[in-house]
Amino acid sequence: MLSHYLFLYKILIPSVLALCIGFFITPILTHYFYYYRLWKRKPITESHRELNGKVLGMSEEFKKIYNKKEVSTPRIGGVVIWITTILTVVLMLFIGKVRGSNDTLSWYFFHIVTRNQTLIPFASLLLGAFFGIIDDFLQIFSRSEYFLNGGIPRKVRIFIVAFLGAIEGIWFYEKLGFHQLTVPLINIHIELGWMFILFYIVVMLGLFSSAVIDGIDGLAGGVFAIIFAAYGVIGIIQNQWSIASFSFLVMSTIFVFLWFNVPPARFYLGETGILSLVLSLSSLIFLTHTVFEFIIIGLPLIITSLSVIIQIISRRFFHKKVFRVAPIHHHFEYIGWPRERITMRYWMFTVFTSLIGIIIVVMKNLPLR
Repeated sequence: MLSHYLFLYKILIPSVLALCIGFFITPILTHYFYYYRLWKRKPITESHRELNGKVLGMSEEFKKIYNKKEVSTPRIGGVVIWITTILTVVLMLFIGKVRGSNDTLSWYFFHIVTRNQTLIPFASLLLGAFFGIIDDFLQIFSRSEYFLNGGIPRKVRIFIVAFLGAIEGIWFYEKLGFHQLTVPLINIHIELGWMFILFYIVVMLGLFSSAVIDGIDGLAGGVFAIIFAAYGVIGIIQNQWSIASFSFLVMSTIFVFLWFNVPPARFYLGETGILSLVLSLSSLIFLTHTVFEFIIIGLPLIITSLSVIIQIISRRFFHKKVFRVAPIHHHFEYIGWPRERITMRYWMFTVFTSLIGIIIVVMKNLPLR
């Protein structure tokens, strides 16, 4: 009977509530996105930057596939995701207060953010949203040709993400006692000690690099919705109900984003959306002890990130391109795949990899006989 209440209060009600809140506030937010013209002021193909005294532009291949609607489509659509998440968390707390739920079990029903499970993912979501929206506003409103015209410099963003990763890694190590990794199925434990903090930073930077998946209408949103849904299921399997609740809640907010972005997109995720999602997801990976499983669950993100790395290495050391355009989804676009086909195949591939990852988690959590 208790599990029924957990499903109802911890998962179903917040998820449905997030959908209702999202569908209510998104038209209002969209109005202001367009009223204040929150998009880039010029196409990226016309912009340029200075590097070591040289003015660089975009490749001809990229210009061929570039979506010129970027200059008329708001780029801070990720606001929908994190504002809806915040409002849902607060409203659930309010409902708990109105019900007069003072006992420990009732308190747990209505609190989505808990210290040992979802405090770090929620804080990561907010921090990613904060730094992301600063970057977006710099890209939107900067008038200088060279000073922060492209937003926060990438090296600075990498430093910020690494710094946040260090803080979270220390929290995991000191407060939650994380110091080892477990290889699934063969049940081998890898002792890291304080090196766990460095490993956490590396994983977070790796996920940050996967932000390049945001480039085609609905692509990133669909992939992240499926992955967060997978972690909702994993939370249930592991009896980590707050993680399950938070993951399904974020999934619902991404569904709202996708609902209003059936091609053509009305707004883009932007840095405020993509950065909040990747930072939050990195903490969920460790909280559920699924670092190795994520190699499968997040394979679409990993492949997309690796395609950029491979392209950079190949061009720098061999002066050749492996892909006509990187990331790989733009390569498919260049060779003639319609954007809708790329998006749908990415979604299907993510469903497949997520199911395999969930099966591995189930097998890992089965009691040994």
